[in-house]
Amino acid sequence: MDINIQKYKAFMKVVELGSFTKAAEKLFYSQSAISRMINDLEKEWQVSLFERHRSGVRLTSDGIKLLPFAKSVCEEYLKLQAEVDALNGLQSGMIRIGTFSSVATHWLPDMLRAFQRDYPNIEFELLLGDYTEIEGWIAEGRVDCGFTRLPALAGLEAIFLEKDEYLAVLPQDHPLADHDTVPLAALCDSPFILLEKGSNHEIVEIFNASGLAPRVKFTLWDDYAVMAMVEKGLGVSILPRLILRNIPYRIVTRPLDVAPYRDIALALRSSKTCSRAVQQFMHYLRYRKSESVS
Repeated sequence: MDINIQKYKAFMKVVELGSFTKAAEKLFYSQSAISRMINDLEKEWQVSLFERHRSGVRLTSDGIKLLPFAKSVCEEYLKLQAEVDALNGLQSGMIRIGTFSSVATHWLPDMLRAFQRDYPNIEFELLLGDYTEIEGWIAEGRVDCGFTRLPALAGLEAIFLEKDEYLAVLPQDHPLADHDTVPLAALCDSPFILLEKGSNHEIVEIFNASGLAPRVKFTLWDDYAVMAMVEKGLGVSILPRLILRNIPYRIVTRPLDVAPYRDIALALRSSKTCSRAVQQFMHYLRYRKSESVS
């Protein structure tokens, strides 16, 4: 959806609910993203739209004058988009996505809910795999697009989305749990629970870059199994921050002194030749992720 239209929708939803926070919840944005869109409108139009109070927000006189025009633009845009979508077959279709567990758990549910609100007849097929599998599925046409880390497989088009930091994962009673930042070398003194999926050796690569080798006691494929074993005191580990959101395990996470990270991207064969539905999904993903991480 056109970025200015998104801003107009944010403007109207804040008016309707009297709150930036409530508007963000309804539109599946962060509160800061809604604030940024309203600020953008105020700069573009050179007016103040809202009076901010502890109890909420209230339209200014300029905001009152501009609101009906914003509503009219949105209504006409929706009519235009409906005609365009009908011509391009966006009222039905299938989007096939390759994804790994942290994205499937923490990004896609809200993204799909927002997309389905506007395009309820689009169906999705999600395939869970590791980076190598996902890139292979894209190259062979098994999926339309997929999440991976940069650098992506040669020949694929990749769109950077977010830098995802790796954190030390520790039992609550571990001596390193009291540290604000954990030295990578210190993790080599404890049994290590290694997350290794297929041919992806990203955790080992973190140690190799510092000339270190962990004392690997267990090697697992599943992120949550790693957390469960750390909780039981079977060892320490390293996992990406994204998978560690809203976890039910009694564990401690800390930044590492070497600050390792992965660059998450969306990959596909070509954004120019993919379907209209995939192009629209990419637009949702890129805009909403840029708002949530900027």
